[in-house]
Amino acid sequence: MRAPAEASSGPHSEGDEAYRRGIQREDVVAFTLVALLVICITAVLYVAKAFFLPVTTAFVVGTMLSPAAGYLERRRIPRPVSAVLIVTAAGSIVALIVGLITSPLIEWTTRLPELSSLLRDKLHVFDRPLALWHQLQGLIGEPAALSGAPFQLPKIDWVQPTVEFLSPTFTEILLFLATLILFVASWRDLRRALILTFSDRNSRLQVLKTLNEIETSLGGYLLTVTVINLGVGVATGLICAATGMPNPAGLGALAATLNFFPIIGPVAMFVILTAVGVISFSSLGAGLLAPVAFAGLTFLEGHFVTPTIIGRRLSLNALAVFIALAFWTWLWGPMGGFLSSPLLIVALIVKDHLRATDSPNWPEG
Repeated sequence: MRAPAEASSGPHSEGDEAYRRGIQREDVVAFTLVALLVICITAVLYVAKAFFLPVTTAFVVGTMLSPAAGYLERRRIPRPVSAVLIVTAAGSIVALIVGLITSPLIEWTTRLPELSSLLRDKLHVFDRPLALWHQLQGLIGEPAALSGAPFQLPKIDWVQPTVEFLSPTFTEILLFLATLILFVASWRDLRRALILTFSDRNSRLQVLKTLNEIETSLGGYLLTVTVINLGVGVATGLICAATGMPNPAGLGALAATLNFFPIIGPVAMFVILTAVGVISFSSLGAGLLAPVAFAGLTFLEGHFVTPTIIGRRLSLNALAVFIALAFWTWLWGPMGGFLSSPLLIVALIVKDHLRATDSPNWPEG
């Protein structure tokens, strides 16, 4: 009686195996197509950086500034006028910060050969460790490293490539400003058009909730991060003034600006403070006072202040922030690093709403 049952189970098992193989092939094909799509989009964004970077930056910054435009509009100021006023005010603040940073930078750039020689003299303390390192390299099979040469700064032409890397072109700035003003002025119409693109009611409600959360989250992120970074800049300026560092206002403005770039900004500021301190003071201990105090400040800000304030609104994984920062900085340079956290926030909000299974309700307000 058991033989027919065993015989009948054979076709079913073979059919199930073929079905599983078909599912696996479909998964592989779907994964391959998604990977190819991501590669193509990345290539397009990289090649057409001159267009997509200012436009994307304008969209992100415009979404951040939209709550302010809505506030002025509720005060009976037309939205186009509000857009011009907000962009002008933001541009004036940026110009003030750039002026504070540029003035000492130009002064130091004119003294670059003198400062390089002075820094090289101050770093003779590392001659002995470097000689030991050269001897170690010689022991493991690199006799050419036994030259015992003193510490020298790398002689590379870095000024012009760095300026070209950091500075956008005039066309990109013009495209950014025009797109930003038009985006802020027409954001309500754009929202309405995007919502009405969908036909059924639930889809429209879901898009409306997503757009509202993106606007609220990005606006709150900009306000909170700006206040925190301004506090870091003021505190850094006070530290520099108390320790006798030159140009404390410019260094404070630079600290506030670099703090908009997660992880790499504070590290770059620490290196700058160390270099300025070593050059400006006769002893190494006096030159390291400001960098050490800044390291303590950023530790408190990064581990207590920012997580306490932003963590209540947005939960960003540190690994995700670092990967997003590395990717967008590689793709679009410093502005990509600035956009990494806002773009990550948008992606997380869209992901949460796409995975939502409950029936959407009308958002409050």
